[in-house]
Amino acid sequence: MEETPSADLATVPDRAHRVRHAWQATLERGEQGAVLAWASFTATFAGVRLLTHWIRNGHGPSGGGISVGGKHFHHYNIGIATLAGVGAIAVRGAEEHRRHPLVALSYGAGAALVVDELALLLDLKDVYWANDGRKSVDVAVCVIGLGGLASAGMAFWPAAHRALRGR
Repeated sequence: MEETPSADLATVPDRAHRVRHAWQATLERGEQGAVLAWASFTATFAGVRLLTHWIRNGHGPSGGGISVGGKHFHHYNIGIATLAGVGAIAVRGAEEHRRHPLVALSYGAGAALVVDELALLLDLKDVYWANDGRKSVDVAVCVIGLGGLASAGMAFWPAAHRALRGR
């Protein structure tokens, strides 16, 4: 069943502006933050997995990643620091800072960096490439799926589709 185009949407000139208008008109700020965090989590998790496979296949830095003082520096450390920064903004930041899209994006990215190495944190040993490392992937896929499920029912997606079709 096709919905009637919005009169407001018809006045917006190009696709990018129509999608932005649909974003702002159909989602509250908290909903926007949830979608941004979910998208950031998904993109970061996928990107980190691709990057680690690329490094493991002999590309990138020798030794396989970041080293600090001769010790391997795991990316969950960056994730924890990112989440700590987001938490500080949530606790002490002004409302305009807490609601800023970069906070939601940072939250999703930081959570993905931690979840990607969750098996290491659970077992307290580096099992990233072992079968036990699969736990991190399983948890991330569940988070991505649940985030998508929660976001899928939001009114933005049909409005974005209409906007892209010029309605």
